[in-house]
Amino acid sequence: MESKSFKDLLMYDETLFKEERVFDLDHIPESYVHRDSQMQSIATCLRPALRGGRPINATIFGPPATGKTTAIRVMFEQIEDLPQSNRILCVHVNCQIHTSKFMVFSQIHKKLFRHLPPETGVPFLKLYGAIFKKLVKDNRSLIVALDDMNYLFYDRHANEIIYDILRAHEVFPGARTAVFGVLSDVELSYKFDIKVASMFHPQEIFFEPYTLDEIKDILKNRAKLGFFEGVISDELIEKVAEYAFAHGDLRIGIELLRVSALIAESKSSRKIKEEHIEKAYERSKSINLANLIKGLSPDEKELLRLLAKGEGPNSGALFKTFEKKTKQSYTKFYRIIDKLAALRLVDTSFSGKGKAGRTRSISLRYEDSEILKALD
Repeated sequence: MESKSFKDLLMYDETLFKEERVFDLDHIPESYVHRDSQMQSIATCLRPALRGGRPINATIFGPPATGKTTAIRVMFEQIEDLPQSNRILCVHVNCQIHTSKFMVFSQIHKKLFRHLPPETGVPFLKLYGAIFKKLVKDNRSLIVALDDMNYLFYDRHANEIIYDILRAHEVFPGARTAVFGVLSDVELSYKFDIKVASMFHPQEIFFEPYTLDEIKDILKNRAKLGFFEGVISDELIEKVAEYAFAHGDLRIGIELLRVSALIAESKSSRKIKEEHIEKAYERSKSINLANLIKGLSPDEKELLRLLAKGEGPNSGALFKTFEKKTKQSYTKFYRIIDKLAALRLVDTSFSGKGKAGRTRSISLRYEDSEILKALD
């Protein structure tokens, strides 16, 4: 076996990264490409507020990792750089983290007053009043982007939150508000209360999946900004892009670039090789699954465990076992199924009619053994 010369080995204090932060999944790229029409549509909804009018509501939807969150954050940052920025307050709320009405309005309060309200001892109406009195006094419009809004539906807070934002003008004359609902699980249909539906009327902005060529282009740009020259070849970037395209998830490609480089560094290699990418791919699958499962509630984990143990795929039979284990209701059971589908842990489809109506077939997107290992 031919030995490596010393100059081919990566020294302990050297790195392949020119700028590692460009591989962070929440990094906002300076050049945001392949989403011009969607950005124009978002701008159209925001434009009236910049003239002192009422902004337009929107639903921003599409499969996961299609640039929805990045588009919102890029547009909101651009608004803050405009001379008219004092006319508008843009608030981005991650609904996976902030799942209650008080938590959502606390994020609005934080953006407006630059600090969070006390967690206890403050009635909601006092928080609500402080926000909208200040907005009306400053003559500012409010746009709230509820990112991953589907999580608010799982806990039945969505209608109440949207209603309280949009009805503010009834309590505080002069208040101008809009909601951008950002949704990834496009196969699910959400039912708004009649009072919300009569006020919302959103413009729909769709983010289609990236094409293979678009993923290649984005990953090449990230590699150019993040790695030193010569660290990775175009051929290997294309391989990474194909993995990401096969999963329908750009984030997989970005993470593979980062982890492949770390593996290459650990092997004292000055270049990313195919073997590093393959190892990173195997590692990322188990890490991503573990992270998804880590954020689930005990009941959600129990349902996933039942599926992995072969209690599916018929939803009726699965519910009976789930009910016995958890004492949860049929409604709660279906909300959990919808959440697992949104997280792309399961696939669902209707498979005909049973005694109680249409039956839903549920199947795991991962191997049973992988799910059980991650749960344990």
